[in-house]
Amino acid sequence: MYYDYHMHCSFSEDSKTPMEDMINKSIDLGIKEICFTDHVDYSVIINDKETDIDVDFKDYFKTIHSFQEKYKDRIIIKKGIEMGLQNHILDKCREDVVNHDFDFVIASVHTIDKIELIQKDFYKDKTQLEAYRQYYEILYNMISKYKDYSVLGHLDIVKRYGDLNNIIDDKVFSDEIDEILKMAIYEGKGIEINTSSFRYRLPDLTPSSYILKRYRELGGEILTTGSDSHNTAQVAHEFKYIYEKLQDIGYRYVCTFDKMKPNFIKL
Repeated sequence: MYYDYHMHCSFSEDSKTPMEDMINKSIDLGIKEICFTDHVDYSVIINDKETDIDVDFKDYFKTIHSFQEKYKDRIIIKKGIEMGLQNHILDKCREDVVNHDFDFVIASVHTIDKIELIQKDFYKDKTQLEAYRQYYEILYNMISKYKDYSVLGHLDIVKRYGDLNNIIDDKVFSDEIDEILKMAIYEGKGIEINTSSFRYRLPDLTPSSYILKRYRELGGEILTTGSDSHNTAQVAHEFKYIYEKLQDIGYRYVCTFDKMKPNFIKL
């Protein structure tokens, strides 16, 4: 039984897929439980103008509640958000989470210094080594201050938009990665395995097999599975493979969430 805990619909700026279409596709695939995690990314420069990528929370919750009732006998639907963190907006992100009834919050880094990583400006005038190290340092700095989240999203996203032909071995950044994972574990937070790695043609999982192993070795147990889907074709993509892979690594459980509390589901 699969659980897709990273899904986007038309409430996200980068998806046009109606929420109900994502729900029906999940039902068709036999998924037991899903969580919508639409995008919030404040203070982003797009076309030379600073803007907020946000969600109409009132409409978002109203729509989820209506579908929870409509499909209650067919699938469990949870209320989540993917919060894009930057150092200067952490208070605003915290306020959103505290003031809304989320089941689950993904803490992600999509933007650094107001510029989206996908634009690749972050990688200019840096070696790949410098870019990776700076990203991990920024992530560590933010989660040392920001605690209102459930799991870290696509933890090694820095690889996604860099030079895919020269991905640096994680062991080079073992100290930085370990400190991030240790803090997450100490704070009772988790990580996700995100199958967008297959769409981006990365040579390994997201996060990598090394990071998944280290999280477990360090005592981490809270792990969710997410497709990072933005359309119905991406829902639960390669879940059979990743569920088997998690067992191979030594994981015994995946997690779902209810009101920000993890539930452990035996693999």
